[in-house]
Amino acid sequence: METGEGADGPGGPGLRFGCASFNQDSTSLAVGTKTGYKLFSLTMVDKLDCIHESAETPDVYIVERLFSSSLVVVVSTAMPRRMNVYHFKKGTEICNYSYSNNILAVRLNRQRLVVCLEESVYIHNIKDMKLLKTLLNTPSNPSGLCALSISHSNSYLAYPGSATIGEIIVYDANNLSTVTMIPAHDSPLAALTFNASGTKLASASERGTVIRVFSVPEGLRLFEFRRGMKRYVSISSLSFSPDGQFLCASSNTETVHIFKLEQLGPSGEDEAATWTAYMGKMFSAASSYLPAQVSGMMSQDRAFATVHLLASGQRNVCTLAVIQKLPRLLVASADGQLFIYNVDPQDGGECMLAHKHRLFGIDEDRGEGAEPEGSEVTEPAHTCPSYAATVALPATGPVTATLTGYSEDGGAKKGEVIPEHEFAAGPVCLDDENEFPPINWCRDGTGGGQARRS
Repeated sequence: METGEGADGPGGPGLRFGCASFNQDSTSLAVGTKTGYKLFSLTMVDKLDCIHESAETPDVYIVERLFSSSLVVVVSTAMPRRMNVYHFKKGTEICNYSYSNNILAVRLNRQRLVVCLEESVYIHNIKDMKLLKTLLNTPSNPSGLCALSISHSNSYLAYPGSATIGEIIVYDANNLSTVTMIPAHDSPLAALTFNASGTKLASASERGTVIRVFSVPEGLRLFEFRRGMKRYVSISSLSFSPDGQFLCASSNTETVHIFKLEQLGPSGEDEAATWTAYMGKMFSAASSYLPAQVSGMMSQDRAFATVHLLASGQRNVCTLAVIQKLPRLLVASADGQLFIYNVDPQDGGECMLAHKHRLFGIDEDRGEGAEPEGSEVTEPAHTCPSYAATVALPATGPVTATLTGYSEDGGAKKGEVIPEHEFAAGPVCLDDENEFPPINWCRDGTGGGQARRS
């Protein structure tokens, strides 16, 4: 998931709410603060469980959790060139790495840990933290923009291929080779994200008016969505739904957009016989006679659903998740609040606020069952359409729900094996010294190369 920062990277203006990131399957939220970091479980709408809080590392501006395991990566403004990897349940440091410049982003999946600096990218094997590849002299990337697929078989990394235009480099993090370059936008990139299977890549530019979706690894443009035409915005977050049928985008405005990825059949059988459908066909036919800029605007789809936040001008991070068997949009705002909205996967439209949670202070000071101030929002009496019928996870697709071997409370189920883990030599336990990833050995190791262990 993309990370929303409350400060302008290392050394930026201090805010109580430093950063926020959803884990890879959106079952957990990690937030960095001036005093440390917190981890929250996202299994209920009306209850937000803080499963861990650390005050050992102040001024955290990067915190990333590996799925629902006990592995957490932390970077603080006190040591912006050092990455610390912790087992938060045991309260121990697994290892740490230092780099030649400030760390701008960290991305994780079950095979790789990627560290992004302004002009270089480091790829580690997450099983033993060995540095596998260093991509030097990459185009200037001051925001640390990058995306890593969570798929086992399609472990792709995407990062900017240019500092002046919106080129995307797609890199195979498993085989350590460049796959393709996608000319995505005319202006520099602002946001990137993969779907869960690693077969689609969404991007937005600094203008923020158009969001495009490409096939991976081919790099073919599949969809083009127009967020707006009236003003340029800064898109801070893109995220696919677990099944890849929806894409949400948040920015520095008060509106969060949800787009639906629909492909009509070649014969148009899926298209309803309506006046809108008829006009759509007419526009499509006419577009071949119009200038490219005009025809492109006519062919672009607008948002399927929207959310209007109470405030604008602040950075936030969003994700689409299934909570209590229904589709939800989650937005973590820079002022330390988590908003949970119901999404109608059939009709779309304006999403209804189901609940909001404060991430700091008030929730912790109140007794059990008490609601925080300003969050007495309950779900409507009617039931949303069944998510299973409309956006259910494909039977043959990647598992994006809670996986065997992980538990939602941050602990581990002893002796259970993480499915399809290609790099594990045998059964991988999360509750002993050989837990996944088994990288305890690098606590006292020494390394070479551009990154070094300490």
